[in-house]
Amino acid sequence: MTKEINTTSLFQSILEAQKNNELPPVEKWNPPLCENVDMKIARDGKWYFKNSPIGREKMVKLFSTVIRFDDDGYYYLVTPVEKIKLEVEDKPFVIKTFNKGLIDGKEVFLFQTNVDDVVTLSNSNPIRVEINEDTQEPSPYVLVRKNLEALISRNVFYQLIEEAELNSNTQELEINSCGHIFSLGKVI
Repeated sequence: MTKEINTTSLFQSILEAQKNNELPPVEKWNPPLCENVDMKIARDGKWYFKNSPIGREKMVKLFSTVIRFDDDGYYYLVTPVEKIKLEVEDKPFVIKTFNKGLIDGKEVFLFQTNVDDVVTLSNSNPIRVEINEDTQEPSPYVLVRKNLEALISRNVFYQLIEEAELNSNTQELEINSCGHIFSLGKVI
């Protein structure tokens, strides 16, 4: 038996959880799985419902606040009343831009996601770079919150490389944020 999504109750549940301008406690919720719902986040950060793009930016931003990545290796939209499995091609967020600034005299990189979250590059929100074994293409990621990462767009990654300095000992390109060094990968 297929359960239909009650979008009114879904939105009400999310909005109720966001009353204090905080992220909802999705890790505390354990609602039943709502099966046969076709939702996807493409590698470029675009959201789809039944293969149709979700064009309402406010809806995507709302949904982005209730994503959870579980131990089973799947992403879910979670509310107090239902849980929907998401197909995520890479990561649920994409870094679309960054800024540099000084905070307490230290250089800081601030990343903005496709849903307008701002993430400070720090030990709490580090960068990691995976290299595809076949193509040698880098896939850079930054931790957004808990165990949810954002893919750093190619354009932003190239801009970060321009900001980086070469560590002659390790042959890695590095940037400094919040007083900590982050590697963008080895120079081949």
